[in-house]
Amino acid sequence: MKLRHTMRSRRAMAAVAITTGLVLTVSGCGGGGGDDDSKSDKKSSTSGPAKDAGDGADDKEAEDSPSDETLAEVKSNGITLTVTSAERDEGGFLTVSGKVTNGTSGIWVASEWRSDENELKKNGGSLAGAAIVDAAAKKKYLVLRDTTGRCLCTKFEGGINQNQSADWFAQFPAPPENTSKVELQVPTMPPAAIELSEGE
Repeated sequence: MKLRHTMRSRRAMAAVAITTGLVLTVSGCGGGGGDDDSKSDKKSSTSGPAKDAGDGADDKEAEDSPSDETLAEVKSNGITLTVTSAERDEGGFLTVSGKVTNGTSGIWVASEWRSDENELKKNGGSLAGAAIVDAAAKKKYLVLRDTTGRCLCTKFEGGINQNQSADWFAQFPAPPENTSKVELQVPTMPPAAIELSEGE
């Protein structure tokens, strides 16, 4: 009789233990769902700032883009000349720079841009024939050159291939400080009206 009572007690205790284990398991599963919810909440909360950071990067690009601002663009015979900068410096020079794009059907060697001046004829395909015109003061400024007759400008060594671009620059004597607008004249190209800026 005592043995039978003990067996019943053990069975009851085992049933309680199993029930308790099931209850804990179910509540644990429920807690896991809560964790998933909190993780998804965290993801959704972090996705907002991440997107904002991306927007900030786009804003930064938008702010940086004016540095590539086009001051002037002229086209002739398949060639596009773009001016992106025209800055004075403290030494009394004006440096004009930009890009040239070859839209012709072959290699372009800039032979038509050479200077007619005897001193600059050896510069070949370059911007040696360029000039700055101050219409208000009725003055024309030619490309500067060194003591050996080399122009202070880009020489397009080997030419520019079809549909390719190249950077260029040319230096001139700076017009008076009260002159803010000039024309860049390059042989065979229309005049390009540009606004001057002060170098840093």
